[in-house]
Amino acid sequence: MTRSRLSAALLLASLALLLARPGRCEELVVSGAASLTAAMTEIKKAFESEHPGITVFTNFAASGQLLQQIQAGAPVDVFAPADQVTMDRAAQGGLIDPATRLDFTANDLMLTVPSDTAIVTCLEDLAGPKVGRLALGEPDAVPAGSYTKQALDKLKLWERLAPKMVYGLSVKQALDYVALGEVDAAFVYATDARMAQKRVRVVATLTDHAPIVYPAAMVAACPRKDAAKAFIAFLAGEKGQAILASFGFKPLAAR
Repeated sequence: MTRSRLSAALLLASLALLLARPGRCEELVVSGAASLTAAMTEIKKAFESEHPGITVFTNFAASGQLLQQIQAGAPVDVFAPADQVTMDRAAQGGLIDPATRLDFTANDLMLTVPSDTAIVTCLEDLAGPKVGRLALGEPDAVPAGSYTKQALDKLKLWERLAPKMVYGLSVKQALDYVALGEVDAAFVYATDARMAQKRVRVVATLTDHAPIVYPAAMVAACPRKDAAKAFIAFLAGEKGQAILASFGFKPLAAR
């Protein structure tokens, strides 16, 4: 069994046990992109405060991994990946209710370096001999990695830098690599760089990629439809947007 299939199987088993527990509260499972971890954890608390009859359980990982879990039958109610492509794949597979799909926030892509290094001052420095290792999310599974590949392709840097690349299973792992000084630079979201600003420094903002817009949708098999729709509405509402902004996410109107 591959790592992704094992992960999906373990999540399916654990969530099934979780949701089988007796209790009076309605239980909602939200699977969100790894970059949403901190913000979505606060949104969960705020949502539960306004909806005392609903308990939200969150699950965070790379967007592609989350989609595999849903494909494997994990009991997920709301899906919030970090890109449109992954949500499009979910829609094409009939895994979401398209009527509930909603774009709710945006982000930027940054080139970051350990805070105590000065060997990288711009993107062009990455091709130099002083830079040995670059971290990014796996482009085929992690949206941040896909956005990075798009940008570097347009800048004619992808092929030159490919031998130096170290792929993470999520954007959070790429951030950990650079924050710990295990790589010379990493491509992460602006929100991730902000969370680790004492350990990493932003060198450049990448722009030659598709807009980084986060969609959310109710999973088609969701039995808790009213609760799922209420959570999605909360994401786009005033309180949800304020929490996202406090973690550095951008309103869609700012794109």
